[in-house]
Amino acid sequence: MALELKFWESVIPAEERFYVWSYTEEGELMGTSCPEAMRDLLERAFHLLGGYQKALPSPEETVTPPFLIGSSVGLQWAVTYEAERGRNLIYVMGPVFYTLPTASQIRQVMRHHTWQTEDIHWENEFSRRLEEMPVLPYAIFTRYVLLVHNLLHGTQAGLEAIHSRDVADMNAPVYQQQRDRGRIYQAERAMLSMVREGNISYQSVLQNSIRLSPGVPVQGADPLRQMKTSIVVFTTLVSRAAIEGGLSPDVAYALGDSYIQATENCRDSGELTAIANTMYHDFIYRVHQLKQGTHYSRTIQRCCDMIELSLERQISLQDLAQLAGYSEYYLSEKFKKETGVSVNRYIQQARIERAKVLLESTDRSIREIAEQLTFSTVN
Repeated sequence: MALELKFWESVIPAEERFYVWSYTEEGELMGTSCPEAMRDLLERAFHLLGGYQKALPSPEETVTPPFLIGSSVGLQWAVTYEAERGRNLIYVMGPVFYTLPTASQIRQVMRHHTWQTEDIHWENEFSRRLEEMPVLPYAIFTRYVLLVHNLLHGTQAGLEAIHSRDVADMNAPVYQQQRDRGRIYQAERAMLSMVREGNISYQSVLQNSIRLSPGVPVQGADPLRQMKTSIVVFTTLVSRAAIEGGLSPDVAYALGDSYIQATENCRDSGELTAIANTMYHDFIYRVHQLKQGTHYSRTIQRCCDMIELSLERQISLQDLAQLAGYSEYYLSEKFKKETGVSVNRYIQQARIERAKVLLESTDRSIREIAEQLTFSTVN
């Protein structure tokens, strides 16, 4: 195969449970990095929950890979394509839960499916083995997805390349959660602060906000209309935050209006999700470029961006030097000259700023945040 699937066992930590699958367009499984103990259960989930049908390429498709697909129970996959020896292969990454639901929540959703007898046995095993299911934050999952996609295609695509295709089943029941409006407000503040700051490492903050509140809680007969209402409100808030971050009102209003019009014209839930993600990313990067683009050289800006995207793992001067194509000494001198601080100091400051956001927008303890952001000590 074009990609040696076992390669991922040595690249990605086993505890992350990130699996890659390769299928032909006819549905034949060519290989997988998934352990044998979970293989049948997860592959059956991919077919029973509609993942395989959504993964198939379509002549009318407007969403380009890599793209995300979801299911009524909250399992998420990512898909990209690759041609090899005259045949088209479908590479599937996942599945993962962003946050693990309870067995009772799973059973509540499963009641709305019509199963065959053998599928009922699968449902019971799925609920019983729920604790064994892969769970990854959105930010980490999408980084691994890009790693696979870029290796397959020889590209250097960034987060903006990831699209969504029907991430949420609009007609499926959702988990009933009590809305904690205080926490929702904190999460929204953090989400909008990412826009004002032009902070490109926004994925975990955005996902935390979505986890707390899926949108405007207005119920109606048309779930697509409800989703559009949420995106219109979201776009309005984001465009105003971008203005506060320094984006010209002329640009922000015009851009917001174009996204709102695209939302109103949309007739597909997956496309709506893609519009919302693209809009948020677009505004953040415009503010980011406004704040950073004129100050640093392209190479140093790339290093700063890499630091912002790597706050949850150890990143060294050696890593940045390889990215820049410089010696460590030369990069260190050039970095300090342009930013005014050393590489280590810049990384520390970036982690502290992220810690502030997490303290304001989540209920995680200081110890948990310190471990997440790889601080050497809690102090």
